[in-house]
Amino acid sequence: MSGGVPNRSSRVRHLFRGPRPEAVPVLVGRACALVGLLNVGAGVFPRFRHSRMHAMAEVLPGSFGPFAAALSLSAGVLLLLLAHGLKRGKRRAWRAAVALLPAGAVAQFTYRHSFLGVVISLALLAPLIIHRDQFSALPDPRSRWRALANFVLMSAGSLALGLVIVSVHPHRMVGNPSLADRITHVIYGLFGFEGPVDYQGNTSWTVAFSLGALGLLTAVTTIYLAFRPEHPAARLTEEDEQRLRALLDKHGRRDSLGHFALRRDKAVVFSPSGKAAVTYRVVSGVMLASGDPIGDVEAWPGAIERFMDEARAHSWTPAVMGCSETGGEVWTRETGLDALELGDEAVVDVADFSLAGRAMRNVRQMVKRIERAGYETRVRRIRDLGDAELERIRRAADDWRGTDTERGFSMALGRIGDPSDGDCLIATAHKADEQPGPYGDLKAILHFVPWGPDGVSLDLMRRDRAADPGMNELLIVAALQAAPKFGITRVSLNFAMFRSALARGEKIGAGPVLRAWRGLLVFLSRWFQIESLYKFNAKFQPRWEPRFVVYRASADLPRIGFAAMQAEGFVNLALPLPRFLRRRTPSARPCAHTVTERDMRAA
Repeated sequence: MSGGVPNRSSRVRHLFRGPRPEAVPVLVGRACALVGLLNVGAGVFPRFRHSRMHAMAEVLPGSFGPFAAALSLSAGVLLLLLAHGLKRGKRRAWRAAVALLPAGAVAQFTYRHSFLGVVISLALLAPLIIHRDQFSALPDPRSRWRALANFVLMSAGSLALGLVIVSVHPHRMVGNPSLADRITHVIYGLFGFEGPVDYQGNTSWTVAFSLGALGLLTAVTTIYLAFRPEHPAARLTEEDEQRLRALLDKHGRRDSLGHFALRRDKAVVFSPSGKAAVTYRVVSGVMLASGDPIGDVEAWPGAIERFMDEARAHSWTPAVMGCSETGGEVWTRETGLDALELGDEAVVDVADFSLAGRAMRNVRQMVKRIERAGYETRVRRIRDLGDAELERIRRAADDWRGTDTERGFSMALGRIGDPSDGDCLIATAHKADEQPGPYGDLKAILHFVPWGPDGVSLDLMRRDRAADPGMNELLIVAALQAAPKFGITRVSLNFAMFRSALARGEKIGAGPVLRAWRGLLVFLSRWFQIESLYKFNAKFQPRWEPRFVVYRASADLPRIGFAAMQAEGFVNLALPLPRFLRRRTPSARPCAHTVTERDMRAA
C-alpha cells in the first residue's frame, strides 16, 4: 500500500483467493439432490417404479414394499435437505451424508438383496471420503427459532407430499373419498394412526409407512434443531466497539459511513496490526460488509484478508455494499473480486449551501411556508438533551415508523440517544397545539451521526403523519444553517441508487438503451425509493459521491441483492410474532437511513 492505490484498470488480476465453491462439493451436492428426488419419486409414484426409469430407481436405497417406500422417502427428503450444505462444503452436512449413504446401502441389501444398489451408494460415498478435506466449512449463525421454522415448513411439505402419496393409487382406493377425507388421512398418518381412506391389498401398509416416515422426519429434524448447541449471530462486543471508536477517532473523517460500523448487530474482524477493521453481518449465507474498512488505509489489506479467511472458513459468499471508489479499488486489488457502481451519495458542503437563487426556489418557499404556520426548529447534540426529552424522542421515532419492520443496515446506526453517542446531532421540529399529543409539541426528527470531527451523516428521518408536508426539508435546512456553530463543514444526506442512470437518461441526446434503463428504474420506483429519493436529494444541490457493490461473480449478484434487501429490512423471512412478544431494546433500535415513500408524497 505504500505506493498508493493503483488505478483499477491497471491492476493485475490474480487468482481468486476467496471462498469460491470447489467443483467436488458442488457436484456431490447435485448428485445428492438427484438421488433424493429419485428416492422420493420411487417411494411415491408406483408407475415411476415400473417405467423405463425402473433401472435407475432400482439402485436407490429401498424402492419396494411398505418399509422400502418409507425408507425411500426418508432417504430422499434427508438427501434433499443435505444437498445445499454439501454444495457449500459444510462439515456437518458431510458427516450426515456419510452416515446416511451406508445406512441406505444396508437397507437396500437387507430388503432387496441388491448388490448394484450397494455399489451405487458406495460410489456416491467414495468422493465424500476421498475429498473430505473440501468439506470443512464451519456452521452458520443460528438460533433455536430455526426449529420452529423447520416444523412449519416440514409440516406443510409433509402435508402436500402426503396428499400426493394418498392420491397416486386411484385404482386400489376403496370408494371415492373426498379431499377432506384425504387430508384427514394424511394428518392421521403423520402421527402414525389409520385414517378414513382405505386401499386394496398391501397399498394401505405402503401409504401408512410412507406417511409415518414423513411425520417421523418432521419430528426428528425439529427436535434436533431445538436441542443442538446454538451458534448465535455475531454481536459487537464492548471491547470491539471501543477499538472501533479509537480507529474512528483517528481515521473517521475519511468515510461518511464509518460511524455506522458501530451497529451492535454487526461482527468485526481486525487486521493483524489492529490498525484497520471490517464490520459485517451474515445474511442467508452472504457475508455482507458495508462501507469502507475502518482505520488506516495502509492496514486495510490485512483486515480484508481476515474478512476473506472468515468467509472461506464458513463457505460464505463475500460482498461489500456501498464502499467508496478508493475502497472498491483496494477490495478488488486485494481479493480479485469485482466492483459495480451502485449509486451516489449526496454530500452538501456547508460553506456552499444557500437558500438564495432560482435552483433553491422550491425549498425556500416550502421552508418559509412551514415557518409561517408556526413551526420552529432546534438543532442540538444528543448529550445536550435531557433524559425525559430523549425518551420522548425515542418513543416518537418508534411510533412514527412507516412500517412494522425496521429498515436500515449499511447507512443506519440502529439506536438513538445511547450515552456513547453523545456527539450525534439531532434536529427536531416543534409546534404548539391546542390539544398536545403524546409527544407534546414534537412533530419531526432528524438524527445525524458523526463523520470525523467536522462532518455528520444522516441516519434517521421521522415525522408525525399529521404534521404539515415539508418537515424533512425544514429540518435539513435547519441542520445545514446551524452546522457552523458545531464546527460542521459537510453533511452527508441519503444514498440514491442508480442516480447517474436517472440523471443521464432524462437529458437530451440520451441513447435508446439508457432511456430504456431509466424507464425501467422509473417503473420500479412505484415500489422502491429510486427516482423519488434521487429527486429529494437533488433539491439541496449536493455533490455526488459514487458508491459501489463488490462481489465475487455475476451469478452471485441476485443472491447478494436479496441478502442486502433482507439486511436493510425490505424483505423479512422471519416468522411473524405478536407485537408484545417482539424484543425491544431501547438503546439499540434499528433505524432507517432512507426517506419513506409517505415522506416523498408529503414533500
